Amino acid sequence: MGAVTADAPAGVGRGVPGPACASSVPYVSGTGGYTAYRVPAVVRSRAGTLLAFAEGRAHGTGDAGAVDVVLRRSTDGGCTWGPASVVAAGRGDTRGNPAPVVDPASGDVVLLSSGNAGAVTESMVLRGLSTAARGRRVYVQRSTDDGRTFSAPRDITFSAKRDDWRWYATGPGHAIALTHGRYAGRLVVPANHSAAPPPGSPDTGREPRYYGAHALLSDDGGRAWRIGYVDEEYEGAVNANESTVAELPDGRLCFNARDQHGTAPGNRAGSRSGDGGETLDGPYAPRPSLDGVPVVQGSLLAVEETVSRPRGLLLFSGPSVPTARAAAALWTSTDGGRTFAPAVTLSRRPAAYSDLVGVDARTIGVLYETGTRTPYESVVFRRVPLAALTPPAP
Repeated sequence: MGAVTADAPAGVGRGVPGPACASSVPYVSGTGGYTAYRVPAVVRSRAGTLLAFAEGRAHGTGDAGAVDVVLRRSTDGGCTWGPASVVAAGRGDTRGNPAPVVDPASGDVVLLSSGNAGAVTESMVLRGLSTAARGRRVYVQRSTDDGRTFSAPRDITFSAKRDDWRWYATGPGHAIALTHGRYAGRLVVPANHSAAPPPGSPDTGREPRYYGAHALLSDDGGRAWRIGYVDEEYEGAVNANESTVAELPDGRLCFNARDQHGTAPGNRAGSRSGDGGETLDGPYAPRPSLDGVPVVQGSLLAVEETVSRPRGLLLFSGPSVPTARAAAALWTSTDGGRTFAPAVTLSRRPAAYSDLVGVDARTIGVLYETGTRTPYESVVFRRVPLAALTPPAP
């Protein structure tokens, strides 16, 4: 995968021109009162402001413990960032997995997140050792002032999570608002869960086969929520975990998920929905053209939703070394997510979670975890000219 040399200065590389502000660093671990920043998510508001969310982890890079959802805003396309604010304070508990989306009707920024008590680990939840009060919860918040302030988190677990689910995570990464056909205006949040083993099973629930993906849907701008499709293929071939979604030009949805150690080849799987996320057209299946991606979260972006380019271009971001979290890269698809082609390697350095956003008519942005020795030293925002990913339209 070419286009950008391993650790070139921002905007320098083979065929990838960029502005002076091609790269910025919204979050640096060890600053702002947090040991680490992880799990980025980014959206562009109606006013054009970029909102970069992350988890601020107080005591290390691990998922458990004291974790807040934090935010920085950029009004110049990701070149510079305003001061950080705490959007959802854990107060010693875990609040994370930000999944933001802009409601097209109101322009409000709607944020879903999930969390649990600080002393509860994922292993405990998977084994069913946490009580209902201490298990994973789901929250929604709203900003009516371009992300400057947010309402207090409102618990929507009752409508977003089944009683027999154990683990639960929104996103992570941006959600979408549908723009085509009968479902236009619907908010779709990709999410994942784990199921309890069947009665009499010797399994504990920690086995990857019990992971599955699902979607949350809202048809009133994020006020009421319900569960859409549910991936319940717990046979162990594809264990859909952290998921992402994009709307195709014909209104169908493309879902892509991390395959958590399934027996099928590769580490990515995908499916589609023709009814706005209510059901899947078929079960999650491997995506061999993304076999270069390790077991990690990834992000989808439908370019035509946010920038003026040919219809049908779909982008995927993630690390590009199958055995390590390293070499952040972009892939493109022109067949609705069935196959992807390598497009740009951003760096050869360690890299992990990422999220994609349309910056303007000529630029997309990648918000991703990276560092020199580990992927968790910083969260970088990289502007990428769309011309570097696909030839101009004839």
